[in-house]
Amino acid sequence: MKILIIEDEILIQKSLKRLLEKRGAAVDVATFGQDAITMINSNNYQRIICDLMLKDISGFDIIEESKKKFSLEQIKNIFIIITAYSSPQVIERASRYKCKIISKPFEDLELALNIFMDNQGMA
Repeated sequence: MKILIIEDEILIQKSLKRLLEKRGAAVDVATFGQDAITMINSNNYQRIICDLMLKDISGFDIIEESKKKFSLEQIKNIFIIITAYSSPQVIERASRYKCKIISKPFEDLELALNIFMDNQGMA
């Protein structure tokens, strides 16, 4: 499975990369949203783990930009939103894309990793 992690907290980024690679995934990382958009457009990721609050743009901006490449059905299956800010407004907006949302810090790391690696319903 080819995964892109979009996360500006380097410790979380590196930890997730290492843990997912141990499970057999090929993992790329992006710290900035604009870099992530470039990577999404030039690669075929089966899963995109996207933080919402980045230094340059939001995770929602990345998802909107990804609509040029993916259908909404594909976005729902490919993107997983990770955020420390799961306010009702964030959850409502994320629900428009029907993406899974996982709150940081992860309550159950093993469960989060299983969700990240889940192939069910992949386009």
